Amino acid sequence: MPIVMKINPVAKPRMTQSDKWKKRKCVLVYRAFCDELRLQSRNFELGGNYKICFYLPMPKSWSKKKKEYMKGTPHQQKPDLDNLIKSINDALLKDDSVVYRFEASKWWGDKGKIIIQNF
Repeated sequence: MPIVMKINPVAKPRMTQSDKWKKRKCVLVYRAFCDELRLQSRNFELGGNYKICFYLPMPKSWSKKKKEYMKGTPHQQKPDLDNLIKSINDALLKDDSVVYRFEASKWWGDKGKIIIQNF
């Protein structure tokens, strides 16, 4: 059974040594995202074989016509799909080496959400 998390997907930023004491905004946003993700997925165990769909919110500056046209279409901009997957693996798995197969996609949506389903 899939789990739906109503949260805007955040990609894992490139970490540096100074991130331990120098609080960059992208790192703070990422850590808050990971904490919220763990809270929303408390009763869900992510296995090594899963499918994940990221729905990224459309910009508010887009017209209604453009939003209707783009809703449900593939998201082909940043953030990169591999960095989104890294953020999920880091937040929900103690050791991400257990992942042996996954399917991932990212789409435009009205609001941000993540749908995860074990195979």
